[in-house]
Formats: sequence, structure tokens, C-alpha cells
Amino acid sequence: MIRFLPYIFKTLWRHRSRTALTLAGAAVALFVFCFVGAVQEGMEDLQNRQADDRSLIVFQANKFCPATSQLPEDYPEQIETLPGVERAVPIQVYTNNCRASLDVVVFYGVPAREVRQIRDFRLVSGSWEEFETRSNQNAAIVGRAVAERRGGQGSLTIGGVTVEVAGVYESDDPAEENYIYTHLGFLQRRHGRDLQGRVTQIEVHLDGSADAVETAGAIDTMFRSGQVETDTRPKGAFQLKSLGDLSQLISMSRYLGLACVGLVLALVGTTTLMSVQDRVKEHAVLQTIGFTGGEVFGLVLTESAVLSVAGGGMGVAAAAATLQLVPMSVGAEAVTIAFQSTGRLAVLGVIVSLLVGVLAGVAPAWHASRTDLVAALRGA
Repeated sequence: MIRFLPYIFKTLWRHRSRTALTLAGAAVALFVFCFVGAVQEGMEDLQNRQADDRSLIVFQANKFCPATSQLPEDYPEQIETLPGVERAVPIQVYTNNCRASLDVVVFYGVPAREVRQIRDFRLVSGSWEEFETRSNQNAAIVGRAVAERRGGQGSLTIGGVTVEVAGVYESDDPAEENYIYTHLGFLQRRHGRDLQGRVTQIEVHLDGSADAVETAGAIDTMFRSGQVETDTRPKGAFQLKSLGDLSQLISMSRYLGLACVGLVLALVGTTTLMSVQDRVKEHAVLQTIGFTGGEVFGLVLTESAVLSVAGGGMGVAAAAATLQLVPMSVGAEAVTIAFQSTGRLAVLGVIVSLLVGVLAGVAPAWHASRTDLVAALRGA
């Protein structure tokens, strides 16, 4: 059918308005399909990364939003006495929105020299020395995604907290690029509050011999009768618990993706059927000059596939470009999921467009190939 592509393109060009509207509809549907897929890819990536993470999060028991959790700052020293614990790092967390939002920005207050020990970042601007030497001041290391959305030069004010950008970092984990790391003391004193001696959570890093579940139980047992009771979980389990209903909503969003596929099927199928009905005589003439019913079937099916792939391809390209130029994330309770535009998602979008185009064209193609020649030529 490749040699008939010029004929197919001329056929589509005859009804430019109808073709343009169908292309636009398919593009919008695949654009939404890719956006839904991007957040699902981000969720899957978060789960895969945390499954291999050898760390625990210690939080105050029966607390949810970071604004409500307060642990004594000396807890890390006691946790580090447990076997299998390499490092326990106190972290003060502040977020501009505890609820589910597309613009969650999370501040992590960490002892300055611990940041490089617990995170694998690459600075794309600024320097670690500038950040580390300005202890207890408002210097910050800002994630690339936050810097691109909010501006990463000079000062940055989010949620009433103003920091001076000492550097912008990038990470292999896209979700990490939505965080801002500041000095622990600075974040403890935000908004005129004095939280010295208190932290939101403690991040515990384990060595290769430690059992995460047993160590978590040992930590909670240690503080069960202490000043503040704790709830310790593997980092991945903690993040999934924090995301809560948002993770279920993301899982349900796949139905929106399926609805978009159904929309493309209906659009392309309707357009192809209308095209076939407009060219009943033309198809009859093709068969009288030697085209077989199978060849007519193939022509119509290819026309449908070309229409679907062209529109879907535009939608996939637009989604990829948007996600590349404007990093987006969704989050809740200081945990973010980055929208990820992956090559796998782009290929899936094109394949879906092709399959939908083929399916949409089967019925019109069958109708065109089985038309009664005599009645068609008479215009009946």
C-alpha cells in the first residue's frame, strides 16, 4: 500500500476541514493520554526507586502532615546506637501545601554537611561551599524543576519562606528536583517560630546487613515510652502512605486514558466512514479497472491508520515538548511525583494511535470492499 500513499493523501486533502478537525481531535486525545501516562510513569518510577532504597523515615506517631510532626532533635544520636544503622539525619520539613496539588514545593532543612552524604545531586550552578559555609542563614540548594518553574536566581519566596539560591541541582530522580534544601536551623525559625530542638522527621540509612523491618520495629520500641512516640517505616512505604488517596486517584486516571483512546476510535472511524460514503462510485471504478476488493479494503484501512497516526503523533509530540519545557509534578504531604515523559510512553502513544486507526478503519474498509459495483456505478 505504500505506492498508494500519494493517492491517500490527496483523498484526505479533498476534505481539508474534516481532516483537520479529526487530526485536532486525535491530537488532543493523545495529548491527554500522554499526560495521564506521564504521571503514572512518575508514580511507577517512585515506587521502583524506593523499593531499592536502604533507608527508613521516623515520624511522630499518629501524625500526618509534616506541619504536625515534632520529634526531639537528639533522637538521631540514640538511633545511631542501634546495630545496622549507618547514619540518622534530622530533617525539618516545610511545604507550601499539605493537600494534593500540582504546585507542591517542599523545603528540607538538613544539617548543611549532611546533604551531600544522603543525596546524590549534581550542581548545575552555584557551589556547595557557598551553601555549607552560610550556616543557619537562608542559603538554599534548589531543585532544577523548582528553579525552572519559580526562577532560580537570587532570592526565592515560596509559602512565605524566602531563601537565597546558593545553587541549582539536578538528579537522576525527577521527583527530587521539586525539593529545596536549606539549613536546619533556618527552617526551624521560619515565620518567627522557634522550633529549635525539634524536627519533623529523621531519615535513617542502613548498612547492607540490617533488616529494614526489624530496625524500624527496634526504633519504635526504643521510643515507645519516650518523650515522643514514633512511627517508623521504610522510605517507600512512608511515601506511599503520605500520598494516600492521591495514589488511588492516579491509578484511576488510567480510565481517562482509555476514554481518550475511545474518543480517537470514534473520531477516526466516523471520518473514515464519511469518506467511504462520499467515494462509493470512486471505489466501484477502481474495482472495474482491476483493483480487487482486498486492495480497496487495504486503501481505506491505510487511510484510517494514516489519519490516526498523524493526529496521535502530533498529540504525543506536543505532550513531550510541554513536559520537557515545563517540568510538572503533583504531590501531597511533602511527597511529590514528577510527570515523566519517557521514550517508552512516546512509543506507546504512537502504537496506540496506529492500533486505533486500524480498528477504526475495519468497518468502513469492509463496507467499501463489499459494495455492489452495478448499484454503485449507477449512483444508487
